Amino acid sequence: MRGEVWPDRPVLPPCPVIGLGPQDALGAEFVDAIIEAPAALEVVLAQIEANPLAASVVVQLLRILPELDLAAGLVAESLAYATLQGSAEHKRWLAATGARGDPAEAGFVQVERIADVLDVTLDRPLSDNAIDRPMRDGLYEAFQLAAVDRSIERVVLRAKGKAFSLGADLDEFGTTSDPATAHAIRSATLPAHMAMHIADRLEVRVQGACAGSGLELAAFASRIVAGPKAWFQLPELSMGILPGAGGCVSLTRRIGRQRAALLILSGKRVSARTALEWGLVDDLVDDPA
Repeated sequence: MRGEVWPDRPVLPPCPVIGLGPQDALGAEFVDAIIEAPAALEVVLAQIEANPLAASVVVQLLRILPELDLAAGLVAESLAYATLQGSAEHKRWLAATGARGDPAEAGFVQVERIADVLDVTLDRPLSDNAIDRPMRDGLYEAFQLAAVDRSIERVVLRAKGKAFSLGADLDEFGTTSDPATAHAIRSATLPAHMAMHIADRLEVRVQGACAGSGLELAAFASRIVAGPKAWFQLPELSMGILPGAGGCVSLTRRIGRQRAALLILSGKRVSARTALEWGLVDDLVDDPA
């Protein structure tokens, strides 16, 4: 057709395209994820087959994120997340999860300024620092303070207890049933919107579990220090959704589209040593907290 510009790279189908082989294989840059071991491929395929709609939305989002700036990327991620919030796959997970009994104690974020350093601490150790609404709001406000006060030269995010964070509080999933309303809430209150403005001053110190939204937020930091027994995981695909706390954006920027896709599609834990090799963390220390 007259005026049509043909793409300079293959147009991938609206589903995950997985490459099996070495990272430097011919054409490797055109697939969504590269897997070197056949055994690992079986794990990823099982995850995709269990939630094919979520897997398709994930890879389509990750393909376009490198073309977007951070702010636009967060909008795209939230809209993709909203799409999956109303999906049959996510509703199936919600129904299977059921009631969880009495809610745990509300979370708290400690904020302390010492000279030019803002120390931000997740304080919900009995729940492995699962991030609930009060903690989300506390993180947003702490990062907003650093964003507007340039005299704060460094922001250090850490956590009390044995885990950095297990991610979002599962008790809050499904409490906002309208995807459009949920998108509006994320647009106004997601800590990632402030974290991206202070990324060059943000340092995260990780011990134990760093999963879900905890990992998504940490990945915005210019420096991540972890303990040798730390581990990292994105379990959202098994819930019929995608990382919606900024992780599709932050992890694509930090470790690249293909490794971000592998983390999401596999749902497997990544050790501290592997995280260091990938560039997901910058250093391993005995006592990161």
